[in-house]
Amino acid sequence: MDETFDVLIVGGAIMGATAAYFLTLDPAFRGRVAVVERDPTFTYSSTTLSAASLRQQFSIPENIRMSLFGLEFLKSAKERFGDVDLAWHEGGYLILASEAGLPVLQANHRVQKAEGADIDLLDPAALKATFPWLNIEDLAAGAYGRSGEGWFDAHAFLQAVRTAAKAQGAHFITGEVVAITREGNRVTGATLADGRRIGCSVLVNAAGPRGGRVAAMAGIELPVEGKKRCVFVVHCRTPLPKLPLLVDPSGFYIRPEGAYQICGAPPAEDNDPDADGDFEVDWSIFEEGIWPHLAHRIPAMEELKLVRAWAGHYEMNLLDHNAVIGPHPEVTNFYFMNGFSGHGLQQAPAAGRAIAEWIVHGRSVSLDLGVFSYERIAAGRPHAELNII
Repeated sequence: MDETFDVLIVGGAIMGATAAYFLTLDPAFRGRVAVVERDPTFTYSSTTLSAASLRQQFSIPENIRMSLFGLEFLKSAKERFGDVDLAWHEGGYLILASEAGLPVLQANHRVQKAEGADIDLLDPAALKATFPWLNIEDLAAGAYGRSGEGWFDAHAFLQAVRTAAKAQGAHFITGEVVAITREGNRVTGATLADGRRIGCSVLVNAAGPRGGRVAAMAGIELPVEGKKRCVFVVHCRTPLPKLPLLVDPSGFYIRPEGAYQICGAPPAEDNDPDADGDFEVDWSIFEEGIWPHLAHRIPAMEELKLVRAWAGHYEMNLLDHNAVIGPHPEVTNFYFMNGFSGHGLQQAPAAGRAIAEWIVHGRSVSLDLGVFSYERIAAGRPHAELNII
């Protein structure tokens, strides 16, 4: 091996960065940490191309708890990182439901309230009173985050975490992992595209949309793929007071972004392959899947300007749209931080803390995240998150 580390983290965006941050922050950890990232500019990173939002509106308690810690982490940024501005904007989420979707919205709301999330369930009259620009004619209710939900600057967030981890002793290596060495039930190192070989006592898979491929290098099956998602920047001249991040029953979302708005929607299920390096914007998604529904829900949006667009990748867990976190049950020094299916950025602080605790203390101390263990993947036993956006 050209160099050896106690912990080797594959992937240097927000997942790998938070794992390195919490490891080097733990006074009980005395080892060396390396983070390998193939693109240090993060031009095509899921972290930097995301809509950079945070919510507590999930159906599973553990997802809510992880995002509540993400909120705490964002709000304590200056105490953790010094004079940084993450541009946190507490604009709220508004998840709308028709009559058909009302029972699920109500059930999710009960879980959210039980976890201490500040979410109100609004009937159509309350929706119209709060958001006068909203067309409520086919709505049964909406779940609205009064506080603790919003959006932020993903670039600043990533830079702050990486800088702190580096200052605490983490090593950041530019390179692409192309092979993983495994001896029996232990991983012993990785080989980079330039031929360098790095030994390790522990390997953490934080490779985002490439997480399934990295696992396969170690002979491990992980149903995670990159799914392309397009984000469209639009401009509506009509003011939309208190516009939150709105999620429509038809599937689109929209939120403010400075003087503009950004919006998106998933493609048809039969047209959603592994993105495999595809960052080409699919304009038909806006023309056919967003704009007609957007103009219906917000009539002022009948006249808008399409400014620009970009495409990024979700790291989608094909089994149940939920994260896979923790050690492999047999290859016990191989750890997962994968498959967050669109809510990874907001949950990265909780995931990074959990991985650090597993490595140092043998278990996730702060939160019980057993529902996200690899065992359910091996058994083909889904634990589905219903609020996927």
